[in-house]
Amino acid sequence: MSAMTLIAVAGLFAKEPSFECDWNTIDRADVAWLITATIFVLMMTPGLSFFYGGMVGAKNVISTMLQSFIAMGIICVMWMAFGFSLAFGDDIGGIIGNPLSFLMMENVGGDIYVTPSGKIVGGATIPLALFALFQMKFAIITPSLITGSFAERVRFSGYLFFMIFFFIFIYCPLAHMTWHPDGLFLQWGVVDFAGGIVVHASSGVAALAGAIFLGRRTTEKSEPANIPFVLLGAAMLWLGWFGFNAGSSLHADGIAVKAFLNTTVASGTAMMTWIFFDCLRGRKPSAMGASVGCVVGLVAITPSAAYVTVGQATFISFLIAICCNITVYWREKKMNVDDALDVFPTHGTGGILGTVLTGVFIQEGLIAGTWEGVVVFLYHLLAIVIVVAYTFIVSYFGYWIIDKMIPMRVSHQSEMVGLDFSQHDEHYGLAHVGEREIAEYEEHIKSKG
Repeated sequence: MSAMTLIAVAGLFAKEPSFECDWNTIDRADVAWLITATIFVLMMTPGLSFFYGGMVGAKNVISTMLQSFIAMGIICVMWMAFGFSLAFGDDIGGIIGNPLSFLMMENVGGDIYVTPSGKIVGGATIPLALFALFQMKFAIITPSLITGSFAERVRFSGYLFFMIFFFIFIYCPLAHMTWHPDGLFLQWGVVDFAGGIVVHASSGVAALAGAIFLGRRTTEKSEPANIPFVLLGAAMLWLGWFGFNAGSSLHADGIAVKAFLNTTVASGTAMMTWIFFDCLRGRKPSAMGASVGCVVGLVAITPSAAYVTVGQATFISFLIAICCNITVYWREKKMNVDDALDVFPTHGTGGILGTVLTGVFIQEGLIAGTWEGVVVFLYHLLAIVIVVAYTFIVSYFGYWIIDKMIPMRVSHQSEMVGLDFSQHDEHYGLAHVGEREIAEYEEHIKSKG
């Protein structure tokens, strides 16, 4: 609350930039498309909320959905106050942005912004404020993706602190290195069109660290509370992903159309691959499988959507869908890691493999058959190694240090009664919490004083 008060008071003294646009530079079609794409990307977070909420047990639907939904508030405030500066402010060593460049959105208005090195931040034909809003939606959904790994057992207040930690120390540096014109990865020639590294690899690895740190659930795995929620969430994610990928062109142009086309093809291919692969392995085709396969295809094509052919997009999504499917069932059978909603096997694996295959199929990559192409491919591998190692170590440290201040994991009694009741005093309509569980929970609370 004190931090919010400080930000609110600081906002009174922030200088507002001009929102008058130079229409000789700003393109009206690009502006209209980016506003539309930004709306689509924001819709992905409520979509993820339904996607995850339908997968958990009935006693944890509301808490799981809120963990995604709350990101739209907390990340929005931090992005406005200092996050956009950390991600896209004037470069410091290729790693992070100057936090004072756009503090409280100062200098973020209707004009474009040129860095001290003479490079444009964001699109050359859209206002910087619109680019900042578009990028904000990416920052919102990324920590939301992590929540599926520790579903049904994380303390809400501890999760909020981890979201802040992840945003500052992992998301913003990776966004700067990958998408800022002076960023380290971009200078290496690493291509991440819409978030294979920044969004999916980072959230997937942080999710794996969280599942390992928090340990397994003490209660038996619940049946999904509402599979139609999962289908609805997948549909909202698919629709929103068109803004996610096609919007990353930053123009209403052929690149946006190509990204749109590849996104559609990849998702459909992965969905059908997942279903058929399940059948080949003796499992029945399911709504859950179709939904997960659809999302895996979207993840797979994200880093390369604007740079590969339709045939390559089909191959990429086909291959990655099989790899993610195998990883999901291998995790269930072989690993003692309770990644509740398979965030790492889908988003982590999909983002990592998608980035590697981007290094193969982009024109400057391995497929070019030149030494320069080999170097570009190796830089993609190096970037992935750095991202995985850095994200795992830093996020695990974040869980550890926050756990020292606020226990990240709820008590056994809270887990038994469900997080909807124990964390938020609310109930999903289908949830049934027994009198014994409530009595044990209340006795536990009394014993804690």
